[in-house]
Amino acid sequence: MEYTDQMKNRVKRVEGQVRAIVRMMEEEKDCRDLVGQMSAARNALDKAIAVVVSANLEQCVRTQIDNGEETETLIQEAVGLLVKSR
Repeated sequence: MEYTDQMKNRVKRVEGQVRAIVRMMEEEKDCRDLVGQMSAARNALDKAIAVVVSANLEQCVRTQIDNGEETETLIQEAVGLLVKSR
């Protein structure tokens, strides 16, 4: 699968958020602020997962349809990945 610049940028933003979290810990910032940033990073990573899975699903479904193959199993696997990621 080809990972787009958009996908990579999403993950890089999460990386920056995680670095900021570590810096906040080192600076002994307030717990509420820290947890808020951790939650934001988790949500951003969840969105990145959704983008990757949906793009892969679209690509794979198109290929299977072009080949005259069933797509049900593939879709179930994609849904399973999304559920597993949470």
